[in-house]
Amino acid sequence: MNLLLLSNSTQHGRGYLEHALDTVTGFLPPNARLAFVPYALADHDAYTAKVRGALEGAGISVHGVHEGGDPLAQLAAADAVFIGGGNSFRLLSALYRTGLRDAVTKAVRGGLPYMGASAGTNMAAPTLRTTNDMPIVQPPSFETLGLVPFQVNPHYLDPDPSSTHKGETREQRLTEFLEENDVPVLGLREGSWLRVAGARASVEGAYAARLFRRGAAPEELAVGSDVSELLGVEAKFDVGS
Repeated sequence: MNLLLLSNSTQHGRGYLEHALDTVTGFLPPNARLAFVPYALADHDAYTAKVRGALEGAGISVHGVHEGGDPLAQLAAADAVFIGGGNSFRLLSALYRTGLRDAVTKAVRGGLPYMGASAGTNMAAPTLRTTNDMPIVQPPSFETLGLVPFQVNPHYLDPDPSSTHKGETREQRLTEFLEENDVPVLGLREGSWLRVAGARASVEGAYAARLFRRGAAPEELAVGSDVSELLGVEAKFDVGS
């Protein structure tokens, strides 16, 4: 498979996709027709226009899957697919409702390049269980696309030792997930991404990633780290502690 999984689409102080634009345009086929899935936000037209504005200067033709009335036809006509960020529960619910969950999975496994950002990156994992989002709607299942066999946590935030906030840190929440499930979780800090090309996976972008495994201390993965072995893991859910 050919995947580009961005932690975030907007970096502080920069425009939409600007921080990763060279990587994005290098990942997409030249003059690609890109099927954009805007369902993570409520205003699909405005969201699609934002993506179109960011990519049209690079010769990328952006088509929202909601445009024209047939999302599956838009996907079938595309050279690549991009699922954008927003609320992961709303997004997954729409993927089920439109039939895109199965259609995207089949197309990507058949060779269609897949780009995700934030919620779109969550969709590439086996399940929604490590999202940061509030469940504003209830999808039919937590099962996502399963393009990789491990979990990804976009927007990963390190614990702040000076904070007076008493809620759980991201590390604590992911540790709770691993108490109940046996599947690695790759925490991607903002400005970073995961690149999968065939049997090779690597951490790329501006910052190191953080890997969580059941029964082990979190591991720092430098930019450029080869994490291909994660593509061969077997995810086990609901195994308890």
